[in-house]
Amino acid sequence: MIIGVPKEIKNNENRVGMTPSGVAEVVKQGHRVFIQHTAGINSGFPDEAYQAVGAHILPTIEDIYATTEMIVKVKEPIITEYNLIRKGQLVFTYFHFASDRELTLAMLSNKSICLAYETVEEADHTLPLLIPMSEVAGRMSIQEGARFLEKPQGGKGILLGGVPGVKPAKVLILGGGIVGSNAAQMAAGMGADVTITDINLARLRYLSETLPKNVKTLYASELRIRKELPDVDLVVGSVLIPGDKAPHLITKEMLSMMQPGTVLVDVAIDQGGCFETSHPTTHSAPTYIVDGIVHYAVANIPGAVPYTSTLALTNATLPYVIALANKGWKKACKDNPALALGLNIVEGKIVYKAVADVFGLKYEPVSL
Repeated sequence: MIIGVPKEIKNNENRVGMTPSGVAEVVKQGHRVFIQHTAGINSGFPDEAYQAVGAHILPTIEDIYATTEMIVKVKEPIITEYNLIRKGQLVFTYFHFASDRELTLAMLSNKSICLAYETVEEADHTLPLLIPMSEVAGRMSIQEGARFLEKPQGGKGILLGGVPGVKPAKVLILGGGIVGSNAAQMAAGMGADVTITDINLARLRYLSETLPKNVKTLYASELRIRKELPDVDLVVGSVLIPGDKAPHLITKEMLSMMQPGTVLVDVAIDQGGCFETSHPTTHSAPTYIVDGIVHYAVANIPGAVPYTSTLALTNATLPYVIALANKGWKKACKDNPALALGLNIVEGKIVYKAVADVFGLKYEPVSL
């Protein structure tokens, strides 16, 4: 198969779809890989590193899309890429369709095959291609939250871990999944007073047993969340419904319950956000203030640490890339039900129900 890796062109997205070591494994299987010129440079991988393992370098993004059968990238295509994608071309990336109607309609129109990292789902409901970036985003949510608690950044002027004689900051984490548990681990390590919430009691028990003792668990009801807000300093929103829009757990009206300078970090923003007042921001302009509350809602948080993120992502995606290249998308998905759940749009049809439901469009199960 002819595989293409374009340079990411979303604002401040520095990751790349494959590392040179990943490309080496694909080439070893007999496939051809084309890398766009400088695609990996911001992740620390120059063109020469790809050429050394057998990849071919093409000068433009147009060349990559025109030459290849399968595109492996990181973030969803943006508007300038919509018309470059061809009918029947396989695009393997994070799509997050439920938060972007324009993207959904564009991919329906170009009749491509859209296989989304974020909905590949194992029988135990784990999301193997979302986990590595969720781990990075969860840890970074605390790193960034701590930064924006600083007074010059608009925050309360609180040190997350406190110092002897001064209490640490209070951190509330909404959602006990991969993002939430990694955020809790990071916040606890920095010495914060951490509360993590979820509606799954089994998950709360697990978190209670495995996280440090300065992390408390709380069943996530609206009333209990409201009770936490008046004296909280940092809130991390990390609720995920696979393939669907995130629920709004903090409404605009609830902002008045918090003290000015409180920081909200919305890690769920790529699925629409779990704070009503959230809208996507970028690494170049990461925050804005509503009613005195600092909002951080960068849609590609791991893009700020591209070397770590690209290595972690390729570790997870590589077995699937090789299966798709060796077998073609139909047989690979037929052989692996987890991979089949990654199919969102196939040649003009929405084949993932949650995406169809969000936009009131027709759902048509895929035939493999």
